[in-house]
Amino acid sequence: MKRMAKKETVPFRGTKEQEAALMAAIEELKDQPGSLMPIMQKAQDIYGYLPIEVQTMISDATGTPLEKIYGIATFYAQFTLEPKGEYRISVCLGTACYVKGAQAVFDKLKELLGIDEGGCTPDGKFSLDSCRCVGACGLAPVMMINDDVYGRLTPDMIQGILDKY
Repeated sequence: MKRMAKKETVPFRGTKEQEAALMAAIEELKDQPGSLMPIMQKAQDIYGYLPIEVQTMISDATGTPLEKIYGIATFYAQFTLEPKGEYRISVCLGTACYVKGAQAVFDKLKELLGIDEGGCTPDGKFSLDSCRCVGACGLAPVMMINDDVYGRLTPDMIQGILDKY
């Protein structure tokens, strides 16, 4: 039987200021019809993601069952249960990038960062995702780190680029 590796997660680091902002948003919105989605959107704006701790605060403050909040958070693509890093890396795996070796670049990032797609390094510095097109097909393969675009990549270029951050 193959054992699943324990997934590394970033510990929840919510502040009292964030909690106060969330409670103020809930108080402002909770009596409006259909307020749960706007509350969850505001919570994600405040925290950057919706960990179980934040979902529990919303549940406690609104009286909404936690499983309903979790169901919404996992159904809609706009919500994420995982934090994003200070530096958000997105590798294009669209056709042009893929045929020019983007998968090898993506695999090198996973190896160097020690995380899988959708993951965040335990220090909260980097998160890794893929996308389908960034509109820079002539530079394939391409990745973005926040708003910085890197093109014509090879796996052996990745460490040097990460070192800049």
